[in-house]
Amino acid sequence: MVEGVRCMDPTIKLILLLIFFRIACASTIEKKFEHCERVVKDWALSSLHQGINNDKHTLQDLLFFLHVPRTGGRSYYHCFLKKLYPSSQECPRSYDKLRFDPSKTKCRLLATHDDYSMMEKLPKERTSVVTIVRNPVDRVLSSYEFSVEVAARFLVHPDLASATKMSKRVRAKTNGVSTLDIWPWKYLVPWMRGDLFTRRDARRQKGSSEAKSDSPYDMEDMLMPLKEFVDDPIVQDIVHNGATFQIAGLTNNSYLAEAHEIRHCVQEHKSLGQHVLHVAKKRLDAMLYVGLTAEHKESAMMFANVVGAQVISQLKDANFSVDTLADNQSGNISSSHLDSELESNVDQNNSTLDEKATVQDESEAKRENMTVAELIEVYEGCISSLLKTQSRRRFASLKRISPANFSKEARRSISDEVLQQIRTLNHLDMELFEYAQEIFAMRHVRLMGNIDMKDGSEGKFDRLHVFELWKIPSLVMLFILLLVLFVFANARRRVSKVKVRNKY
Repeated sequence: MVEGVRCMDPTIKLILLLIFFRIACASTIEKKFEHCERVVKDWALSSLHQGINNDKHTLQDLLFFLHVPRTGGRSYYHCFLKKLYPSSQECPRSYDKLRFDPSKTKCRLLATHDDYSMMEKLPKERTSVVTIVRNPVDRVLSSYEFSVEVAARFLVHPDLASATKMSKRVRAKTNGVSTLDIWPWKYLVPWMRGDLFTRRDARRQKGSSEAKSDSPYDMEDMLMPLKEFVDDPIVQDIVHNGATFQIAGLTNNSYLAEAHEIRHCVQEHKSLGQHVLHVAKKRLDAMLYVGLTAEHKESAMMFANVVGAQVISQLKDANFSVDTLADNQSGNISSSHLDSELESNVDQNNSTLDEKATVQDESEAKRENMTVAELIEVYEGCISSLLKTQSRRRFASLKRISPANFSKEARRSISDEVLQQIRTLNHLDMELFEYAQEIFAMRHVRLMGNIDMKDGSEGKFDRLHVFELWKIPSLVMLFILLLVLFVFANARRRVSKVKVRNKY
């Protein structure tokens, strides 16, 4: 037998070896899939059985704002939540898990980029969750643009080593939260920063500073092209399907020990992603509020009426004392003052601590008597100012990589191939986004039916314009209903005529 094998034709030997190798590989792949399937299914089953607050319409003691990056969450935090909650009730800034202190007394608001696994640290039955969902393509593009924008700020330094050293020194001297402390930017920005310096050094060596492309998304001499960003393993792990993984509690910033393995299994075996998606959908269903970035006005109105109204009611019921709140101001002012993600270029050094405390004391007193209409008015003024500040920062930052300049018009230059690649890589987020749209539509219709016409808040966001979004489906349903009734009535008449004829 052995001698027969030795005498076998080398070609046949090679074929047999390849067949054996293929069978062995197939067996290994099958075993890996079975293991992954078991791990993912066990997690999904456990997650679905964990207590989810069934009273999703009532604001509980603690509001957890699960901030999916690049969905407009900063606007809600600064222009809604900070206007609603006294600073004494805000949990310590927790844009990474090391800063979260659940033991703080009177902690009723938690706004963070942490994923849903944060709920492991919170009292589930006393916590309401809110979030905002965005079209995955727009969210990926915005993540790319923001990574470039923040990284470009460091180009004021002569080299990467100097920029890194100065950044560490500044962060060590302050108690504020830097963008480099915040997930996912603590991974994406340093990576993009290194890439920008590498490309700048290459341009200087060539003695050329001109861009070879008109599209800011394809200026490889100036910055990382969008296609390269989209295909990079770092982005595939952190950005793609990011909303689904964040709401499922499975990011690389998760509290769950098995999060990395589950995420890896889903990335290796696409079909297993449906289990993760199912959990994310169930959690969206149970949330107090789900907003849509694209439906800005309608989402803001819903937030004010659903969340804002209940926060105001809680404040009145608790009967907070302005004097008590004032005692807590000095320890809370710095928590967001140094947040570099939101700081403006305007010099604010002339404002003293006493002046800030006075302004905050006045705002604390106004909260208890605020109406939903007034909240919306405050929000509109705040968002206008915030957007102007962000626009100035962005302009100043992108000047350092001119002529690259991101805009809605510039996005039209992105190839269909790249856009389709983004959709494919974000297949879970695409489904989750569609589901979020359904939730939003149903809740919006319910809200519009419940709003008291005497409130006056509907005028702030053009009630007629809001209704136009939903009146077409409603009219279609009405038409179908009338058609069914018409057919049914005709059928009844025919039956009656037949009976009459048979009778005679």
